[in-house]
Amino acid sequence: MILAVAGGKGGVGKTTLAYNLAAALDAVAVDADLGMADLPRDRGPDLHDVLAGGADPVEALRPGPVDIVPCGRTLAGARASDLSALEGAVAAVERAFGTVVLDCPAGRRADAGVPLAIADACLLVVSPRAFALADAIRTRELARELDAGLVGCAVNRVTAEPPKEAIADALGAPVAIVPADPRVGRSVTDERPVVDAAPDGDAAAAIRDLGRRVPR
Repeated sequence: MILAVAGGKGGVGKTTLAYNLAAALDAVAVDADLGMADLPRDRGPDLHDVLAGGADPVEALRPGPVDIVPCGRTLAGARASDLSALEGAVAAVERAFGTVVLDCPAGRRADAGVPLAIADACLLVVSPRAFALADAIRTRELARELDAGLVGCAVNRVTAEPPKEAIADALGAPVAIVPADPRVGRSVTDERPVVDAAPDGDAAAAIRDLGRRVPR
């Protein structure tokens, strides 16, 4: 199973949700944002190297609380990456390790469409602010065009109950509420997913619920 975690707008917490969802699913998180990578990395090969033909995708895996295939953070690395090689690279990781969670680029650029095109399903991440919904709708349309089945929409960093029914109607998908929790925001930097750091918290419960919606 390859799950794309997508968001129409940057800054909605897409990366932190992808990381924490990968933890809940015991999956590998792949940082597919070639131009603005956010998942932790270390020395060794990364996705830029893989897509430039210089590394094996399985060898690029970085073990940790969440196993990650990180991405480089240089413009030169992004330019050297061959997007057409992404499908084969992710498929190799899936064969070796099972479920893969793709942290997608925001927006509708070509590099955002490719991860959606190779995914079996996608999860949309949206801010509870009204203006963010229009961006999510556009990403939903792109996912539909690319036949990436939508498993749901996560309204992230919620502090007050949003209009769930209106969001579900606009996106044509069930809505899950992920409450604001600073431990989720710190989870990527600290490399401590909230399902481990605060397993009894509301945010961890919401992320586990999202995980149960993903076909396995």
